[in-house]
Amino acid sequence: MASNTKLILALFGLLITTATVATGYTNHTVGGYAGWFFHSKTNTSATNYTSWAANQTFSLGDCLIFRTTTNQTVIQTYNETTYRNCTTDDASGTDTFQYNGGNTDFDQSLTIEVPLTIEGANYYFSDAGDGVQCQRGMAFKILVRHGNGLPPSLNQPPPPPYVEAPSDTAQSPPVTINGESPSLNNKAAVGGTNTGVMLCLLLFGVTSSLMTLMW
Repeated sequence: MASNTKLILALFGLLITTATVATGYTNHTVGGYAGWFFHSKTNTSATNYTSWAANQTFSLGDCLIFRTTTNQTVIQTYNETTYRNCTTDDASGTDTFQYNGGNTDFDQSLTIEVPLTIEGANYYFSDAGDGVQCQRGMAFKILVRHGNGLPPSLNQPPPPPYVEAPSDTAQSPPVTINGESPSLNNKAAVGGTNTGVMLCLLLFGVTSSLMTLMW
């Protein structure tokens, strides 16, 4: 039994090393164990996202993993004014996007994968509650390095334009603007429909395979 355990651990280390070398990219779970959440009773974010981001190194092809619910939004922008104002009012369809993971019901669990495809400053925030969540700490900036560059699967057009978030007060599902849902057209936001996102989940698959071996 002891020898089997050692063999499994050795295989695990080898596969993790192989996967890391093969992909060269990193998954970053936003907020760590705290996830991407806002406490409405205390009007505070689950953690300090600026501090979390300051302790990470981001490169092209990496993925941000948002563990959240539909009570929060995931807004990605390259527009610093949009970020600082906690609103998408001045955003254009080419610099600001919302990811909803395909779920349009309020208060539903989500895991959203956002690949990093633009080098330089990237900004993220939640504009739910008319920007209150952003103003209360649900916002962070990252600097994306070139690293290994983009994998071929991510060299494609950016996601579609911004879609308005659900209202905290009304607790209604997100309102879709322009007649389209980003979850249906933005493959980066929907797990399992984009090979770029599959890179983000490669290590998970390796771990699952090892668990099968153990059993």
